[in-house]
Amino acid sequence: MNLPEKSSTSLDLQTPGKARGISAKGILRVAVLSVIAGFILCSPVASPVHAKAAHQADAATAPAIDPDAMEALNKMGAFLRGLKSFRVIGDVTNDDVLQDGQIIQNASKVDLLAAKPNRMRVEVTSDEKHRLFFYDGKNFTIWAQRANYYATVSAPPTIGKLFSDIDEKYGIALPLIDLFKWGTDDDAIKSITSATDIGPTTIEGVTCEQYAFRQEGIDWQIWIQLGDYPLPLKFVIRTLSDEARPQHSDTLTWNLAPSFNDEAFVFDPPPDAQRILLAEQKPDANQ
Repeated sequence: MNLPEKSSTSLDLQTPGKARGISAKGILRVAVLSVIAGFILCSPVASPVHAKAAHQADAATAPAIDPDAMEALNKMGAFLRGLKSFRVIGDVTNDDVLQDGQIIQNASKVDLLAAKPNRMRVEVTSDEKHRLFFYDGKNFTIWAQRANYYATVSAPPTIGKLFSDIDEKYGIALPLIDLFKWGTDDDAIKSITSATDIGPTTIEGVTCEQYAFRQEGIDWQIWIQLGDYPLPLKFVIRTLSDEARPQHSDTLTWNLAPSFNDEAFVFDPPPDAQRILLAEQKPDANQ
């Protein structure tokens, strides 16, 4: 099914909300990029730790880092980097920690269509916001239909450069960027202090292998599809530096042969839409 030339869905660039202490998503952003920039994600039905993991945990001579788990990440990263186009839908849950320590769980959905190296469309929906992002290799646009305004800026020539450019200039962090970065950062691999192959399980009927990893400040798990398509189907990340231990999880549904046209990546503003400017971030004077 071709994606529409112009979407009628709405999004808010900024949504007022309750004052919150710590967001799991916010805390995990730097940590996840530092670890996951070398690999990626996947999720299980509750299942016991299998004999292999139990044996490794009990054996005094067992290595802290299971080479099979690391190899699975490498294999997944190489497969993801080889994809030319794909569509992935992520069902996301994220813990927000209130100032009194109570955890509030929020749900959202991410719909990402990519055609490498220079076209991408992302839609993010939740109770609080609905945003659309367009990238056509030349321009990057954010659209807020509810408010009937949008912002367009010049963009670098590749998806990879786009992520860093809009983050550094405008403080915009697009979701699922690790799908494009897995296996490209040796420092991410070195930051892992524990890696365990938990064993096989299923995610929505698909057979996966579950892996658990640890690095300073976070624990994270990933479920990777078995067979010729080592796709991440779910990941769970828990922050250890906060006593509330907030958690972020994402379950992914993949389409490796999406149908689309070039107009899917180009924003065609409605006649009455108001264009606004994106303000660039000011450099930190302390840096």
